[in-house]
Amino acid sequence: MKLLPVQIIKNKRNKQPLSYDELKFLVDGYTDGSIPDYQMSSFLMSVFFNGMTPEETASFTKIMKESGNSFDFKDLQPLVIDKHSTGGVGDKASLILAPIAAACGVYVPMIAGRGLGHTGGTLDKLESITGFNTQIERSNFEAIVRDVGFAIMGQTSDICPADKKLYALRDVTATVESLPLICGSIMSKKLSEGINGLVLDVKFGKGAFMKSVADAESLALLLKETGEANNVKVHALLTNMEQPLGKYVGNSLEVLECYEILNGSSDRLYQDTIELSLQLAAHMIYLAGKASSSEAAYALAKEQLSNGNALKKFEQVCERQGATCKMSETPQPKSSIEVKASEDGYISEFLNEKIGYLGVRLKAGRSISTDIVNPLTGFEFCKKIGDQVKNNEVIAKIHHDGRVDLTGAEEDLRSYIKISKNKPDTLNLIHKKII
Repeated sequence: MKLLPVQIIKNKRNKQPLSYDELKFLVDGYTDGSIPDYQMSSFLMSVFFNGMTPEETASFTKIMKESGNSFDFKDLQPLVIDKHSTGGVGDKASLILAPIAAACGVYVPMIAGRGLGHTGGTLDKLESITGFNTQIERSNFEAIVRDVGFAIMGQTSDICPADKKLYALRDVTATVESLPLICGSIMSKKLSEGINGLVLDVKFGKGAFMKSVADAESLALLLKETGEANNVKVHALLTNMEQPLGKYVGNSLEVLECYEILNGSSDRLYQDTIELSLQLAAHMIYLAGKASSSEAAYALAKEQLSNGNALKKFEQVCERQGATCKMSETPQPKSSIEVKASEDGYISEFLNEKIGYLGVRLKAGRSISTDIVNPLTGFEFCKKIGDQVKNNEVIAKIHHDGRVDLTGAEEDLRSYIKISKNKPDTLNLIHKKII
């Protein structure tokens, strides 16, 4: 039977589940240009309102993955594991957990993204290290993964081209916030890495795309189900993004935080970054079969962080991916503005999304994909939720290199850090583990 785009769209509009062949016809046709934007837009909106069954989502993901080339690490399995975060403010855990996992004998082929909207991107952070190349050749990427244990690169034109084209269309048709479409976009790229296991950091709260725990859990369960339907074992952690992760937000500053952690720092303000990185790395190690339990894997991860082996792995990757300076020598901003408390009390709330968008305004991030990022702009947070503060005490700093318009920035950042008379409850970093 001949397949017709209009009939497939009509079926989805009428809430009928689509077959693998129908989905493949539509995705492949859009990728090669035989199905126009207006028909695919209609399909995406039908999915937005009517959703997909788990079987449809798994098929949709597989088809997008197979629209391009994939990496082949079958000879290294079951040791090929990656991590994916749904994004947050100050989320730099990848730069710590990947070298920890590699030091434990896990292979981590990480295809990462750039910052967009209020969240930062791993590639932007790495590129603040002078000379670090995130657009390396596939063969070089594979060689570094095999030799060092991990490598991090950006998506290339031949990896999931269907997803790249569909995401651009979703962005201009108001169909981004659809769980099946989000799931397909995330998982198609991860499956293309040739992994056999994946650890998900699904964030919720003011600094996350998923504001509620319930929405984060729904996404985590769908991602897990989709991965496992495609023969990838998946663990998910639901993590709190009600305050910035760690001490710094901003590309070169976050690299500095990661370097200091890898180099053994136990700064109190780094503790949530350290704990999240260890927890995620532990699940990667456990999925790879390098430990008999997640608890044993955590102990192994902690050992490789404390003995300096993880730092050595990161420095090896920096050298192999073209960095012309050590992570400790990454250029840092030379100027700063102190943000002081206007009253006594306790830190009770961070308006995380607003903080992220203030960073975008100061060129630490991008509002559209073509924006140029200034790696030397960022924030330092001197307090966490629950900390006591005194009037006129420094609670944050805005770091910069003098090349950005700072008009109103100090007042805005102060207004995004709330102070109350009563001490709030302590936040739990990890709300739930789904394994």
